[in-house]
Amino acid sequence: MSTTSITGPSPGGASTPAPSPAGGGLWRVAWAIAWRSLHTYVRRPDLFVPSLVFPLVFLASFAGGLSALGSVPGFHFPAGYTAFQFVFVLCQSSMFAGLFTGFSLAFDFESGFARRLMLAAEDRRGIALGYALVALTRAAITLTLVTGVALAAGMRITGDGVDVFGLYGMAALLVLVGYGWAAGVAFRFRSIQAGPLMQTPVFLLLFLAPVYVPLGLLKGWIHTIAGINPATAFLEAGRGFISGVHDHGALAFICALGLILVFGIWMLTGLRSAETSP
Repeated sequence: MSTTSITGPSPGGASTPAPSPAGGGLWRVAWAIAWRSLHTYVRRPDLFVPSLVFPLVFLASFAGGLSALGSVPGFHFPAGYTAFQFVFVLCQSSMFAGLFTGFSLAFDFESGFARRLMLAAEDRRGIALGYALVALTRAAITLTLVTGVALAAGMRITGDGVDVFGLYGMAALLVLVGYGWAAGVAFRFRSIQAGPLMQTPVFLLLFLAPVYVPLGLLKGWIHTIAGINPATAFLEAGRGFISGVHDHGALAFICALGLILVFGIWMLTGLRSAETSP
């Protein structure tokens, strides 16, 4: 890791380095990146507006246009079809908040900002942490808006306060899952041209899950794939939280934490690759 130090005179007149605490350098870098990136994010409509419109379009399309699926035989969901689809939009928005932050990191490498930042950073792990804070804040803004619109449209939440806390706690973990994957790609390729590699696996993970109907109503190969897809655990746990019928909550958190661990290693090894690149 690259660290900066403050030099001071030694008793013999020579300058010796005075070590700076690694934790302090880590958080100084992280907060500086988070402030700069969020300031840019809210001041640029081309970044801010699409990240808010995208989940609202999905919510209107799925919860509104496909609401007739809520009356198919075998479909029983206490909170209604809008809440059923809201959980998918919540999971998707969370993972894509992390994914789009990876795009921002790749763009900063293309512009040369990230390279200069790596030269100046006291602790380069703070770069990864700073963008993670950006992803979580972006997700908080997006999910607040989406939740407000869904409630205004008549969505019912039949779970209690603890269930709602569990739902949004899981969403926060999914932000880090999406960010860990995308940041690992961004650190390795350092170009926005790697965008398809960031987003395609996330699309596949989400849409090969029981998006429109419960897992029990899926048939054939899609049922087999959905049965082993971790996104299925996220959706079923979220739908259990919002309806008050607990299902797969522990499994979802275990899967999310496991993916964060794997993608955290993936991201930090990518950071090492960026450090050693010419």
